[in-house]
Amino acid sequence: MTHLRISEAAELLSVSDDTVRRMVDSGRLPATKDDAGRLVVAGADLATVAVEVASPPTPGPVTDESARNRMRGIVTRVLKDTVMAQVEMQCGPFRVVSLMSREAAEELHLEVGSVAVASIKATNVIVGVP
Repeated sequence: MTHLRISEAAELLSVSDDTVRRMVDSGRLPATKDDAGRLVVAGADLATVAVEVASPPTPGPVTDESARNRMRGIVTRVLKDTVMAQVEMQCGPFRVVSLMSREAAEELHLEVGSVAVASIKATNVIVGVP
């Protein structure tokens, strides 16, 4: 199972290290010590908290900005059948769902709690400026 340091967990949740430590201290996020004595959290536990704390950003005024096409996040769900796999990720406040072959998901060792990068390519992208 994947284990992440406090700083890595904070980055994936888009919060400070101190916020993650408070989650651990309050019992909201279970943690253990690694071989070096550092505090770590299980990827699966972090995935659960990531879904809980995710809230879509309030759409504000757009000036002259376009979103990037690569988002780092944590795998929150993997559904596989005999041919295909559906992989869900929480990338900060965004939920990303990818459909891929079962073979690809297995070769990438994707499981709940894995850290991954979603690269998004769309054939139609609509960009708006107020």
